[in-house]
Amino acid sequence: MADGGDGASGMAGMSGAAPRKPPELAGWLDEKVDFRTAFFQHLARVVPNIYLSEMDPLPEKEEAMAQMTILYPLEWHLFGEDPNVCLEKLRQSGTAQLCGKVFKAGETTYSCRDCAIDPTCVLCMDCFQNSIHKNHRYKMHSSTGGGFCDCGDTEAWKAGPLCTNHERGAIGTTEENSECRLNEELIAQARKIFPSVIKYIVDMTVWEKEKELPPELMTSREMIDKYYCVLYNDEHHSYDHVIYSLQKTLGSDVGEAQLFSTAVDKEGRKAVKMGSNVACQEAKEEIEKHSNSVSQGPLNVKVLHADIMAHQKFALHLGTWLNKLMSYSSDFRQIFCQICLKEENYSEKTCPISKLMLWDAKLYKGARKILHELIFSSFFMEMDYKKCFAMEFVKHYKMLQKEYISDDHERQISVTALSVQMFTVPTLARHLIEEQNVITIIIETLLEELPKYLDKNGKFNFQGYNQEKISRVYAVICDLKYILISKPTVWTDKLREQFLEGFRSFLKILTCMQGMEEIRRQIGQHIEVDPDWEAAIAIQMQLKNILLMFQEWCACDEELLLTAYKECHAAVMRCSASNCSWDKIVIHLCGHTLESKRFKVSADPVSIHLPLSRMLAGLHIQLSKTGVISELQEFVSSEEFQVQLLVEYPLRCLALVAQVAAEMWRRNGLSLISQMFYYQDVKCREEMYDKDIILLQIGAAYMDPNSFLLLLLQRYELLDAFKKIMPAKDQDLNKQCNTLIEEMLQVLIYIVGERYVPGVSHVTKDDVTIREIIHLLCIEPMAHSAIATSLPKDENNETGLERVIHKVAIFKKPGVSGHGVYELKDECLKEFNMFFYHYTKTQHSKAEHMQKKRRVQENRDEALPPPPPPEFSAAFRNVVKILNCDIMMHILRTVLQRALELESHLWTEAMVQMVLHLLALGLLEEKQQLEKIPEEEVTFDFYHKASRMGSSALNAMNIVMILEKLKGIQQLESQKDMINWVLQMFERIKRLREKSYLPTVATASGSESTKANEMQKHQDKEKAERKRKAEAARLHRQKIMAQMSALQKNFIESHKLLYENTQEAPGRDLMEEESTPPIIDYSRIALGPKRGPCVTEKEVLTCILCQEEQEVKLECAAMVLSACVQRSTALTQCRGEMPKTSGDKSDPLFMNPDLSCGTHTGSCGHVMHAACWQKYFEAIQLNSRQRLHVEQVFDLGNGEYLCPLCKSLCNTVIPMIPLQTQKINSEDADVVAQLFSLSKWIEIIMARISGYNKKNIKEEKQIAPSLHDKEMEDSSSEFHSILSFGVQPLVKYSNSIKEMIVLFATTVYRIGLKVAPDETDPRVPMMTWSTCAFTIQCLENLLEDEGKPLFGSLQNRQHSGLKALVQFAAAQRTTSPQSLIQGHLVRLLGVLLPSLKVEDTPSLLDVDLFHVLVGAVLSFPSLYWEDSVDLQPSSISSACNHLYLFRLVTMAHITQIVLSMTECPASAQVQDDSEEAHAANAFCEEVYRYTSGCYSQRVPGWYLWECIKKGITSYLRCAALFFHYLLGVPPPEELLLAAEEGQFKALCSYLSLPTNLCLLFQEHWDTVEPLLQRWCADPAVLNVLKWKSVTVRYPRKRNKLIELPEDYSCLLNQGSQFRCPRSSDDEPKYPMLCLFCGMMLCSQNTCCQNLINGEELGACNSHAVHCGAGVCIFLKIRDCKIVLIGGKTRGCFYPAPYLDEYGETDPNLSRGNPLHLCHGRYRKLHLLWQQHCIMEEIARNQETTPIFLGFNWNLL
Repeated sequence: MADGGDGASGMAGMSGAAPRKPPELAGWLDEKVDFRTAFFQHLARVVPNIYLSEMDPLPEKEEAMAQMTILYPLEWHLFGEDPNVCLEKLRQSGTAQLCGKVFKAGETTYSCRDCAIDPTCVLCMDCFQNSIHKNHRYKMHSSTGGGFCDCGDTEAWKAGPLCTNHERGAIGTTEENSECRLNEELIAQARKIFPSVIKYIVDMTVWEKEKELPPELMTSREMIDKYYCVLYNDEHHSYDHVIYSLQKTLGSDVGEAQLFSTAVDKEGRKAVKMGSNVACQEAKEEIEKHSNSVSQGPLNVKVLHADIMAHQKFALHLGTWLNKLMSYSSDFRQIFCQICLKEENYSEKTCPISKLMLWDAKLYKGARKILHELIFSSFFMEMDYKKCFAMEFVKHYKMLQKEYISDDHERQISVTALSVQMFTVPTLARHLIEEQNVITIIIETLLEELPKYLDKNGKFNFQGYNQEKISRVYAVICDLKYILISKPTVWTDKLREQFLEGFRSFLKILTCMQGMEEIRRQIGQHIEVDPDWEAAIAIQMQLKNILLMFQEWCACDEELLLTAYKECHAAVMRCSASNCSWDKIVIHLCGHTLESKRFKVSADPVSIHLPLSRMLAGLHIQLSKTGVISELQEFVSSEEFQVQLLVEYPLRCLALVAQVAAEMWRRNGLSLISQMFYYQDVKCREEMYDKDIILLQIGAAYMDPNSFLLLLLQRYELLDAFKKIMPAKDQDLNKQCNTLIEEMLQVLIYIVGERYVPGVSHVTKDDVTIREIIHLLCIEPMAHSAIATSLPKDENNETGLERVIHKVAIFKKPGVSGHGVYELKDECLKEFNMFFYHYTKTQHSKAEHMQKKRRVQENRDEALPPPPPPEFSAAFRNVVKILNCDIMMHILRTVLQRALELESHLWTEAMVQMVLHLLALGLLEEKQQLEKIPEEEVTFDFYHKASRMGSSALNAMNIVMILEKLKGIQQLESQKDMINWVLQMFERIKRLREKSYLPTVATASGSESTKANEMQKHQDKEKAERKRKAEAARLHRQKIMAQMSALQKNFIESHKLLYENTQEAPGRDLMEEESTPPIIDYSRIALGPKRGPCVTEKEVLTCILCQEEQEVKLECAAMVLSACVQRSTALTQCRGEMPKTSGDKSDPLFMNPDLSCGTHTGSCGHVMHAACWQKYFEAIQLNSRQRLHVEQVFDLGNGEYLCPLCKSLCNTVIPMIPLQTQKINSEDADVVAQLFSLSKWIEIIMARISGYNKKNIKEEKQIAPSLHDKEMEDSSSEFHSILSFGVQPLVKYSNSIKEMIVLFATTVYRIGLKVAPDETDPRVPMMTWSTCAFTIQCLENLLEDEGKPLFGSLQNRQHSGLKALVQFAAAQRTTSPQSLIQGHLVRLLGVLLPSLKVEDTPSLLDVDLFHVLVGAVLSFPSLYWEDSVDLQPSSISSACNHLYLFRLVTMAHITQIVLSMTECPASAQVQDDSEEAHAANAFCEEVYRYTSGCYSQRVPGWYLWECIKKGITSYLRCAALFFHYLLGVPPPEELLLAAEEGQFKALCSYLSLPTNLCLLFQEHWDTVEPLLQRWCADPAVLNVLKWKSVTVRYPRKRNKLIELPEDYSCLLNQGSQFRCPRSSDDEPKYPMLCLFCGMMLCSQNTCCQNLINGEELGACNSHAVHCGAGVCIFLKIRDCKIVLIGGKTRGCFYPAPYLDEYGETDPNLSRGNPLHLCHGRYRKLHLLWQQHCIMEEIARNQETTPIFLGFNWNLL
């Protein structure tokens, strides 16, 4: 509550006798006899003065005034003292048992799968974190808004209903005092105040008049002519349409119109114009006129008086106040509820809460939200009043739902959405069913809303339906599911009676659906327009679980089940009787006859919608399951049962499926195909396809088997096919006939073999789930989510998967990519049924192939017989009789006979396969019966019927004889093993049958047993032969492999030298060229006179575009590498700061040691001719211009393209320049080394620079203006001295190479500095050196991070790219003026040689010295430039220059490390002093002396040496890479290995340094001492030592992505606590976490958009500019997705590194399983960043998964 003070400025507009101060005003109200009148008069005076302007409101000021003038005095009046004190006492007195938190859209909710009564029972973040459910199987989801935390509701949880925050006694209070009771005086005051407050809220909320107030709020003053034109929200007009209309009518600019539209969308209404009544009416008419269109009506606009607007706004504010007040005490809530339920004061005879409910659909969004929160915080927090509210809700249910259906607002802001809070409470649901017959009310609501879709036959027909209206009807169906979700355990007569009444009403809906949307086969012409089919299927899907729940409710009570069955059966009979208008027909086959309806599926109308029949099937299996089926005769007699009529309609459905498969209905279009898909899909099949199979099983159980098969043949239109041999005149007809036979045989297999249904056989739900899983995993190993998706879900969205999966499968964990999969256990493979009825045709063939392949690998036969099925229950026992009836035998024999006669057009292999399967089922059934009961009691005689021969020519052979002959037919070779299996089964049955006759018929059966033995021997012989062949094949393979291995060894021996000296880069792409040259064992020193030889080889490369080969030469046309240049902050030491190295005025010569932003150059390693690349790029540009409407994944204007080969994103090319071999004469080198000391070298350089100064003084182009002649007076060197140590002619490049050098250099300059291209800019060489240095540093950092050797593990793309980059950087200076390069060199040397220092030269601690080294080395040859001749240093001169430059920079870097070093930690382990430690100590003493004592690090020498060694290693590694690719000298062996041992020594050796680096200072002390003195005395250095400024410490920290919590719920918790810094409202935010720096940002919201360089950018994009130079990685917390940003207009989604226990990611938290961090995947994400592949990943992602509707990445 706001603080109470004496300020009364808010009373300025008050008049009358009311006092100004809150306590006095409270006293004034006490004095009034009629509180309501006084209160309303006070509001009438004050409220209009608080809310003066709705056009530009001041929320904070309005809040303060309302608090001071109304709410705070009201609280004083209520409590009788300071309300702050009283409210604090109430707050501390206890906590409510119920949490009552109302969820906002996007907020995370948790549900416990172990303890929740149903999935709607959820917890908020705080309650979940403090509950026992945190350690259970829970699910996480994002709320759609409007939900309610169920913590404390004992009916919602099986265990742990209370978290520790709400547990009674958690804060040490007694049970009765856990929530403080109010005193009688306070209760009396509340009873006095609340009615007036509630009346005001209700009256103003539902007030309809636009120009006048209620009489109680009228004042003596006349209402001024001040009105508002108010725009209300609707869901029909688009955001842009509203903005356009406001701009046209009000003359608003875009920004103002956007603000109006946003406010309307958010709050539900907004005043868009203020003025007189006339002016506002005109504005209203204009807005309506401009927004009206043919497709949608005008915008909803009203003109309201300013006072009405003010009072309505304050009424909602008062509602919020009441809401907060009720959170303090149960007594307040109860008083509020009592008042809201009273009727006497209202003429409409409705209580206030009912009035608000009934007005809900007319209210705007903001008002609805406040009122719903009031209901949550009052009625739903008190269980007794929750029941009262529910009764009021049900009383008005029909009206509320009708208004919701006609409304256009979302479900979550409708009062009807509250139904879930009441209907899912078990006791409350029982009460509403018993007392208010809620099931009937809900169903009657449906019956009243759906008649508009009824046709003339009383059936639903949704043609031309309104999708939005139908989707709103689904909400009523959801309410029915909620009320049925908890089955009753105790039945009362009243409950039974009311449920039955509801069930009868439900049967009315099913009756309207039975046979709806019939379709007729299209003949001749294809259907013109596909009919609407989605609505009918959608309603079937919505009703699926409700149908199952009704069946389960009925099964809870035997009497209820039988009554419901009778009612349902009668309804089915009524529907069937109304359609009995066809003639009867008598059909004959094999001496059997059947009288049935004359009906043809191919000619007459048929429907797949039979929910009534399927409900009966469900009730029938419930009867069977519960054993009550024995009493069925008492309720439904045999004559009434009419089983043939029950079977008729599902049989037509299955015949339709068969005919569609036979392509007889192809002219009916895609709508029929879609319906067939859903008919058998997992989302619908339980209450469609599966129930139809059960109905056929019921028919098979109750009908004569021959009659049943005759009916089947008739409906499949196959009677003629089995009466005679059909002539092969029409191939299409034959094909159709064969497909129909296959489909019919398949259905017969399902009828007889599919028994895994509780009630059909004695199996449990878990057995059914196990079987489903086994058959899914027989197809292939599958992820948990894929299995779960393929299993049907119950009303609680559970599949039962977790309960049983461990019994049948083994989980294989995932790697860094992919997901975990389940593999079937071997012992479960025997359960595989090839004709599993839930297989699609594709799954069937794949499963068959996989199982046969597995059996071949195990050297077993390929027979796949069915597993022994479970025994039918008593009600379905007669189903098996169809296997051995006459017509079945005729069908089986006919198919096999045709195969034997090779009538290819009348049979297929699939038919034979199915017949074999049916034979196997019959034999297995007989075997099971023979093994279970004595032979004389077995009535199932399948063996005898199959073995019996007929008298006619067609059946002269029995089935066994036919099978024997079929074994020799070539076309059935693949079925040979199955035929053998069936024949073996015949023999086994025969032996089982003969067991009882063995004593008497042993002799007679001798010949038969001999025959069986011969058959067994033959099969054993076949198996042995198969095994022998497999073993021979294995030995042959071994022999071949041994020969290949021997050849390899011989080749290696003959080329031993090559193999000894070649290092193979792991992970190298096979398409890439070999990059590592053979290394010859010569001297491996890169610098100085002892430099080893350069190892080069002839480079002949193939252009990936024209496929022509070319050798890389200086004089030839240029070859180029595709490359990508990008700004990078991967190495930054100051994350989050704005990169400074960009813009027209930036100076990139010196890189700050924090490496805040560099320019990285990467390459994919693919080579092209420069001319080929230019043609390719021009072709892309031309193609892009011709396809302007297509969104490209690359920006051609920025020079981007995709590599033609690997599709990597590139934006330039690097010219390939061959390495120039430089030989050093060792004798000359020794002489030069003796003459050319460091001091001499510096003297010569200074002389050369001084000479250039004198030369250019007239032109005012001095390269070192600070260098004066007096500094050269003592020098013995002169201008040309530098040339005396060796020069050579300048290398000449072809024009093509020069063009590419200029092109690439300009690209680096343009991208690195974000400026327009300008090849003459003096900063072009600087950027060239900078990208070279930064790329090397990034590569070194990556290799160190991955623990790979410096040289031995470079990928080909890294090797090729770095080699080309370094050689380019060395060559680039030749394309720039030499005086420019000299100027840059002097500035670089100014850091090292203070005598050259100019004004803007930074101090030693303010530069990255590796960048200085690279720039100095590459620019140093410019000192050899002469006017008359192009010269460059000779090999010996270069070697010495490189050595001294490197040593000078190295000594400066050592000084840098020492000056920035921290104190020795106390926990450091003391080491023995060594020579290095003493030298380091001595050096630090010198530093102390030269810094005038500012450097006072008193640390041991060993620690100094450790710091120097660790700090300089990265620099040395970078230098080794640089000089290797510059000079081509092979590195020592130790640098080719990953081991750290010997690395430092090898680096020092390679770079010609002593291992004791401090000896460098001793060796060159006379020269270095003055330099050291000036380095240390720099004011900037002294400021750092005095802690006045900070600097970078060495070694630099290696950047990593931020640490993420192991449990994803912790991140969700952080996200839920996130508050947007720029927004004060409670609207849902979408927090994004930057993985570079850890900052939480508000994304996809206008509140945090920033204007950068005139462009509107979202929070994430603008942050990426600062944090990652435009490239960044974010975690979208509520969606569990990674977002990669690669610039303002480019990005993509990427899998998050969080996996569930099944090794799968969960984007959008769709599955909701607990998620835990996968370190391997997070590491992969880290490497994606460090390898600078984010841009590449984005381009590839957009290339493979294009977004057709462009996503505004810039607003993210």
